[in-house]
Formats: sequence, structure tokens, C-alpha cells
Amino acid sequence: MQSHSEENYLKAIFELSGLGKNPVSTNALAKTLEAKAPSVTEMVKKLSEKGLVTYEKYQGCILTDKGSAMALQVIRKHRLWEVFLVKKLGMGWEEVHEIAEQLEHIRSEALINKLEVYLGFPKYDPHGEPIPDKHGHIEQIDLLRLCDVEVNSFATIKSVADDSEDFLKFLDEEGIFLGSVVHIIRLNPHDGSLKIKVNHQKSMYISRNTAEKIYVKTDE
Repeated sequence: MQSHSEENYLKAIFELSGLGKNPVSTNALAKTLEAKAPSVTEMVKKLSEKGLVTYEKYQGCILTDKGSAMALQVIRKHRLWEVFLVKKLGMGWEEVHEIAEQLEHIRSEALINKLEVYLGFPKYDPHGEPIPDKHGHIEQIDLLRLCDVEVNSFATIKSVADDSEDFLKFLDEEGIFLGSVVHIIRLNPHDGSLKIKVNHQKSMYISRNTAEKIYVKTDE
């Protein structure tokens, strides 16, 4: 049984590594977890001793099969709880991340399996991220960042890479949601900002930073 802190590290390594495939630096982990570098190195070494990661100094760390399986179970619980909070308790998508951070450490596998059944086996969380199944299988989604879509193209928003309250509130205020159809009208070559039209109605400008965090599927 892993501690809450260890589970947080495993989840962060998985998410930073691109589905557990690429090495993650201790600096990247420190930034994501808002921890000091020496503490991160110490924890990574501890996880390595438990056979959950492989770690080489200056090369970063990568999850073992055992570590990846544990990370996926934490992610599964987190995303199922987010669905529950939004769909069953009526909370906004901007409210649920911090609460799910606490609920993801519940140990009962039976409870999580029943939760999945109760929710109707959802495939995605409220932010468009795929939910691993109980066997640890996770869907690979082939999406583009909005900033990489060609001008005069149409695309449908499928997920967002930032689940912070401020970012999601901004999207709410602008009427940008999962499933919204976006028409890319103009790219500003000076700063990379985009002029877009949402759902064939509202035109607006968004920054490149915002467009980098919105993932879409282009209409074919």
C-alpha cells in the first residue's frame, strides 16, 4: 500500500511522461508538485527502491509496469469522482479537481467499481480526459491543440489540458465548452493569438497560451 504522497508522485510522473512512455526530470516533477528538488529526488529514489520507477541521475525517471498500473488506478479514481461530482452533484467542472484530489486516495476497489457502474461506465471525465478501465486500459486520443489548427478550419473541442479554476471559469465566461465548434478565423503572426468564432455565433480573440491548452478534433 502506497502513501498518498507516493500516489501523487506516480500520477504526476505518468501524466508528465506522455502515458508513461518518456523519462521525467526531477525538475519537472518539482514544478508540477510544487516541491523542492531535494525532496523530489529523495521520493523518486524511494519509489525506485520499491520497484515502481527506474531512475538514473541526470536522466530522469520512468514508471515500471507496476508503477504505471498503480498510477492508472489513481487516475481512474480521480476522473470517476470528477464525473460523479459534476453529473450527480451538479458541481461545475471548475470546482471538482481539488475535491477529486482527495477522493482519489480512497482504497476500496469495490467502491470504485460500483461507482463506475452507477455512472454508466463513462469514457471521459468532465475535462475530456479518458478514464482508465479497471484493467488499466486507457484510450489513446488523437487530438490537436487549437493553436495548431489551420486558419479557416473548423474544429470541435474535446478536452482541456488545464483544469485550474481560473482557466475553466474563463472558458465558461466566454461560452467555450467541450463539444463547442470553433472556426479559426485569423492567426495573429505577432503574438500567436487567434480570432475564433464559437458555435457559429460569438467571435473573440484568445491568446496563444489559451489555445495551447485546448485540444480539438478537426472536422473532416
